[in-house]
Amino acid sequence: MDVNGNSSGRRSVTYHPTVWGDYFLAYDSKLTEIDPSEEREVQQLKEEVRKLLIAAPLASLEKLELVDKIQRLGVDYHFENEIEASIQYIFDNYDNCNKGDGENNLYVVALRFRLLRQEGHHISCGVFEKFLDKDGKFKDSLTKDVEGMLSLYEASYLGLPGETTLDEALTFTTGHLESMLPSLNKFEAAQVTHALKLPIRRTLPRVGAKEYMQIYQQDQTHNKVLLRFAKLDFNLLQKVHQRELSGITKWWKDLDVPKTLPFARDRLAECYFWILGVYFEPQYHFSRRITTQIICIWSVLDDLYDVYGTKDELQLFTNAIQRFETSASDEVPQYLKKIYLAILDITTEMEEVMAKENKLFHVSYAIGEMKKQIRTYYQEFMWFYTKHVPPFEEYLKVSLVSSCYMMIATTCLVGMGDIITKEVLDWVTSEPLAVKATCSICRLMDDMIGHEFEQERGHVASAVECYMKGYNVSKEEAYVGIEKLISRAWKDINQECLHPLPVPMKVLLRVLNLARAIFLIYKDNDIYTFSQVKFKSLITVTLVQPATI
Repeated sequence: MDVNGNSSGRRSVTYHPTVWGDYFLAYDSKLTEIDPSEEREVQQLKEEVRKLLIAAPLASLEKLELVDKIQRLGVDYHFENEIEASIQYIFDNYDNCNKGDGENNLYVVALRFRLLRQEGHHISCGVFEKFLDKDGKFKDSLTKDVEGMLSLYEASYLGLPGETTLDEALTFTTGHLESMLPSLNKFEAAQVTHALKLPIRRTLPRVGAKEYMQIYQQDQTHNKVLLRFAKLDFNLLQKVHQRELSGITKWWKDLDVPKTLPFARDRLAECYFWILGVYFEPQYHFSRRITTQIICIWSVLDDLYDVYGTKDELQLFTNAIQRFETSASDEVPQYLKKIYLAILDITTEMEEVMAKENKLFHVSYAIGEMKKQIRTYYQEFMWFYTKHVPPFEEYLKVSLVSSCYMMIATTCLVGMGDIITKEVLDWVTSEPLAVKATCSICRLMDDMIGHEFEQERGHVASAVECYMKGYNVSKEEAYVGIEKLISRAWKDINQECLHPLPVPMKVLLRVLNLARAIFLIYKDNDIYTFSQVKFKSLITVTLVQPATI
């Protein structure tokens, strides 16, 4: 039986029900009320940390380490101007900074290199040549320096295309850090284990901050003011996020997807976590809510086109989305009317809010990407329907869009304020290198991790299958080739995040965070589809359990 009560030859996949249900409904305004005294303490501690940051000598190791810890503890959004000025000074005076006690210290050189590149400054990887032997390999003596090895490991993830020194640095440090783990003390082992699991460059800020708090407090020299500030700030923001998710849960409950569209994955809390990874800062609450609602609905549509809809139904729905008007709802199958109208309701709210800010043009870009997205869903369905395996390049052209990331990269910018200009939206919708690279990471990781599952469902067009057929190689060879493409995509993102920037860094960070989110979700398994364990734990740590003060 289908959702209309008719028997049919539809494809079917049974996904596990929501892990969270109505859990977050309880986090209403009363439960998430912020204690004024706690808020005052946070403000007081923030000013103390600001003073520490300003007082640290310019370009000193103390300054570098303080900036690094502030960033890793997730409170750098409070000190953007101070951090930018500090890093700019180090860049402007790099030749002088690179002389003195830290010149031959691998830890210092790698830390400075990483912080500068993270801020968008192009520092040559030639700074590491002094640590190479006469054969151009990293010196074996470096393996005795755990702190330096870890610093070089983290720096290597900021590599650009063609920087073989950093490729070699990653291989060198990864192998040695893994082998030295059993001999490390508890604090060193915690740092290395965490880094090998989630390198800084690929870590979502909220996930990284919560985990780093546990590591940093084991450091006997940790700054108590900074750590307490980070924990209290995390907890205050967590209440903001809980309240947001409570409201979105009510919206989702009213939509009643599990009952009306039972073929789809019910993953509201997971979608919110996903978008929280893109931006957690309180000022982006509207954008975060709207983008979460959109990604929730598009997850349902992904399953509609992927596992349930018939050719006629999908053709009707695709045409209706191209029209994007209320009257078109009469032309879609009855069971899809509610979800179709929900899309229109969300974009109508976007238009109302943006019109008040004289930024109505933001919404037209988002709608344009939604229309494009649905067209690629239908194209992929037709590949399945006709059992067609397209050439790899043709597959990528369509599937990078169908990954949903081009649409989300555009939608998430709506409502972000004056920084989002027409030029920014023209950039993000022109399929620039950074966005294409992020879409590549999403599509290729998704296709590799879900390859066997998709094959069981009869899907013949995937990155793995198209690569195998197109290059006449085995599955194992296809995996190796695709891994290289993913590695290249990360380097392309790094390249785009260096000055001169195509758009403001705050925009590029959303694109980077989308890549980080997918890396976390598809790193070992598809924890979105099968969210009972790993994803449940991530949401619990980030959105349920406060930091222990």
